[in-house]
Formats: sequence, structure tokens, C-alpha cells
Amino acid sequence: MSEPSNGNFAPVDPIKVGLKGCCPRCGNGRLFDGFLTIKPACSACGLDYGFADAGDGPAVFVMLIVGFLVVGLALWVDQRFAPPVWVHILLWLPFTVFVSLLLLRKLKGIMIALQYRNNASEGRLDRE
Repeated sequence: MSEPSNGNFAPVDPIKVGLKGCCPRCGNGRLFDGFLTIKPACSACGLDYGFADAGDGPAVFVMLIVGFLVVGLALWVDQRFAPPVWVHILLWLPFTVFVSLLLLRKLKGIMIALQYRNNASEGRLDRE
């Protein structure tokens, strides 16, 4: 679980640091080690990223956003220009892959930053 933000670090905007892929506490260190792999800790402030578990959340949002864009644009192109099916495949397959990859890392960063900001953790039942 993450340590709550203390007085030593100024609050950072989770959307901005998430989009840049920076540490959710200090905003300086890198969050990602590879394309989607999370580093073990921040190199700038030492925050342990063990709390970070975005799960399938970013993928769900990517599917919803990209699906909306592709279907809407494909319908518009079909109505406006009536191209053959192979043109749709040539247009929308690369577009879908490119936009999905572009959004996935950014949305994962945002979700981890929001998870830190709100001190979110795995759900549990309270027992007396």
C-alpha cells in the first residue's frame, strides 16, 4: 500500500503526471520501465510502486474510446464515400492498433496516479 502524500511533496495533478508517465507523488521520476511495465520505485523520491495495480481498467477504457471512434468514423466514411470493404480494412485496422497503443500507456499512468492520489486499495470486507 502506498504511503499517503506528506508535506515534503507538493500535490501534483494526477492527470498531468499520468499522461507524462511520471511519479504520482513527486511528478519527477519515471513510472514506466518499459512500454507498460511499472518500475519498482521512483528514482527521484523513492516511492515504492508496489501499490500500483491498474488491472484491466485502462484496457476497458481504451476499448470503449477506440471502439466509439472507429465505428463512428467508419460509418461516416462509408456514408460519405462508399468505399469497398478492403479500404475500410486498410484504414481502420492500423488506426485501431495505433490509437490503442497510444492510449493504453497514458490511461494506465492516469489510473495509477489516481490510485495513489485517492489511496485506493483492493476491496475487502470489514469483520468485527
